[in-house]
Amino acid sequence: MKSTICDPMKAFRASIALLVLFVGASLQAKPAKKQSNDPEFNFENLWQTFNKRYAFFELRGVDWQRQYKIFRPKVTKETTDKELFEIFCAMLAPLKDGHVNLKAKGVDGFKGKYNPEDTPDFYKEFSSDRSVKELFALSENNLEQKGFGPAKDDTTLFRHAKSKKLGYLRVLEFEGLSRKKADAALNRIMNAFDGLDGLIVDIRDNPGGTDAMVYQIAGRFVDKERVGHHRRTKTGPGEEDFSEVKTRMLKPLGKKQFTKPVVLLTNDTSFSAADVFSMVMKELPHVHVIGDHTNGIFSNMFEAKLPNGWKYTFSFQRYYSADMVCFEAKGIPVHQEVLNRKGDLKKRVDPVIQAALEHLGKHTK
Repeated sequence: MKSTICDPMKAFRASIALLVLFVGASLQAKPAKKQSNDPEFNFENLWQTFNKRYAFFELRGVDWQRQYKIFRPKVTKETTDKELFEIFCAMLAPLKDGHVNLKAKGVDGFKGKYNPEDTPDFYKEFSSDRSVKELFALSENNLEQKGFGPAKDDTTLFRHAKSKKLGYLRVLEFEGLSRKKADAALNRIMNAFDGLDGLIVDIRDNPGGTDAMVYQIAGRFVDKERVGHHRRTKTGPGEEDFSEVKTRMLKPLGKKQFTKPVVLLTNDTSFSAADVFSMVMKELPHVHVIGDHTNGIFSNMFEAKLPNGWKYTFSFQRYYSADMVCFEAKGIPVHQEVLNRKGDLKKRVDPVIQAALEHLGKHTK
């Protein structure tokens, strides 16, 4: 079986961190009624769908009409699956959007996966799953050295620990539980944190999930009803062909809300729903963000299928902060930049955790 991946590391990392992001929240395009392996027909289908629904050509500096002029002449009726896949990869590459995915399966056994996003800085430092796990084990070890108990899992979404005065909550992703089960887990965790003076919420290396889960968790930290975010959906080929702005409110949830000092930890592998979580949490006056900016891919994913059966996704919405700022491709900036480096593992110190503890030490009793 032949398999082709344009830039294997990017596709591998993207498949781990991004493909789980928006199963529940994505929009499924209607597949063509009749399957066609005609390369020219499939090229036109992909290009036209992006032309009508993709939300960020201008922001990402891509002239999509020019891409057509460059790559359309390369496709003929004799173009093979492998050649067509490579043409698509080259055409999509300048977007550098982590929500752009292409999954191909040809009739001759050819397979390919592609994602055009540049490798995040965090994955350049921690290039294997093992090294990422070692970093978070180090984080917990550093917390235990400061009087925290051992971290415990509560469902697949949460991991938490506490000392006499402070708490630590790691959110591993923003999907995978029913609302009822997530509420029950949050009730247990927040009850355990009751009476503490400060809290660390860690969403570093979080692949994302759904807005519903973002708001369900963030609601446990809200002091009063506030604007959470705004959103517009791309509806046509014009640069400003978007729907009207839709606003989502952030409301207090649960019997009690933790409104004492909170430090939120983020980095550039805080993807998608984690971007949104950081954006809405940063609006809260008691939240201080430490680490690195989030990844900067906020939109739900538009899911579609080509006539030949190949699947693809892309960003089709623009998200805005409460004051109408779009952070796409930039990510949510931090209040205090502290980066993780691979040398942290040898030094046996997680500087991001250290900075969080220092901040809470200054802003709690």
